[in-house]
Amino acid sequence: MSEFTPYNSRPKKSLGQNYLTDENICKNIVDSFDIQPGDRVIEIGPGKGAITKFILEKTDNFTAVELDRNNCAILKQRFAGIDLINRDFLKLDMNELKTNPDEKLRIIGNIPYNITSPIIFKLVDNRTIIQDAQLMIQEEVARRITSEPGNKEYGIPSVLVNAFGSSKLLFKVSRNSFYPKPKVDSRIIYFDFTVSQEDKIKDIEYFRKLVKASFGTRRKTLRNCLKNIEADLSRSELDFSRRAESLSIEEFITLSNQLC
Repeated sequence: MSEFTPYNSRPKKSLGQNYLTDENICKNIVDSFDIQPGDRVIEIGPGKGAITKFILEKTDNFTAVELDRNNCAILKQRFAGIDLINRDFLKLDMNELKTNPDEKLRIIGNIPYNITSPIIFKLVDNRTIIQDAQLMIQEEVARRITSEPGNKEYGIPSVLVNAFGSSKLLFKVSRNSFYPKPKVDSRIIYFDFTVSQEDKIKDIEYFRKLVKASFGTRRKTLRNCLKNIEADLSRSELDFSRRAESLSIEEFITLSNQLC
């Protein structure tokens, strides 16, 4: 029985498990991440190891984080001596994943649709110890993250992710490449945390608060949205009759610095 077609344990819907069944795509995912020997690579949700096998050909400085005990047993059987953590990635202290103080983590994974946003924002929160990340996520979410101002998909993730790093759409993965087949297509998205506008932001927590409030009700003007954070709008010359989706990241940074 091929390792890429029908599996010896049923995927768990509660864990959002959709396994890749196309070996060529698995190889392309890893090749496009350009892993160098010795790179500290962390895989989120390896499942049964479809991508893992190709990562291990590139580096031995590797750790897999897998919640499902059945999958952990399969991974240990397939890859002798694999460094495997059987825990929920969202509850993991990412500093535990470092093998020395100076190294930066490189994150890769086919992550569950139902926890995509929490995982991405966890990476953003840990950006000081992460070099970059390459994830397979829902096509719609990937487009929201990389969306430009003036687009209806532009929103909180677009601003926050790209203020503290950068994001880029890579190749699309058809729903037909998974078992079970999801209802939507996926997209490989790349995040670079070595590029950031963080040094331009006076108060990071206020900046986050401002961005979230601005998109609180998309049809409302900034003047109405920002009432909830009691901002003194007279400190800025911005036209507050504009809507949040019209502001660039740079404008959000400037506005935050003026109001905080």
